[in-house]
Amino acid sequence: MGKPAAGPGPRQSRRIALCGLMAALAVVLLSLGGLIPLAAFACPMLAMVCLLPPVDEFGAGAGLLVYAASAALSLPLCADKDAAFLYLFLGWYPALRPRLERLPRAPRTAAKAGLFCLSVTAMYALLLRLMRLEALVEEFAGYSAAACAGLLALGCGVFLLFDRTLGVLSLVLRRRKRRHT
Repeated sequence: MGKPAAGPGPRQSRRIALCGLMAALAVVLLSLGGLIPLAAFACPMLAMVCLLPPVDEFGAGAGLLVYAASAALSLPLCADKDAAFLYLFLGWYPALRPRLERLPRAPRTAAKAGLFCLSVTAMYALLLRLMRLEALVEEFAGYSAAACAGLLALGCGVFLLFDRTLGVLSLVLRRRKRRHT
């Protein structure tokens, strides 16, 4: 007879535990978007921070798995669909960020701004045209094209500030990891 199949090793178990914990935390943070007023944009950003430990520890693949699991769970579970969809369309960004950091400064900033604008535009086009969320349609009915472009530019600026915050948090995680090893 053959040897019994061995279970996952300590490193694999650690990976599964960390990724599962971060995915659960991301879903909880996204669920807070429906409980706390005006948290529709802050909660997805906080949920994206949950991808940093898996990405720093195990690479982009682990971060994308955490993103996929938390996005799939947040869509049916979260009361605030804006927060869930914002995470669905932008939550993958922390896993892609290390690759973008290899670019020179100006193209990197342009690529990050372009990714944000494309993702948010696609998200709102889907929500307004295909899903026909009435509250969202009514909200955007009063805005002119210039006002929408201004809001997109403001959102892009906030996203670039958030990107810098992700960079600082990644650096803190790496330094802390080095100190404990």
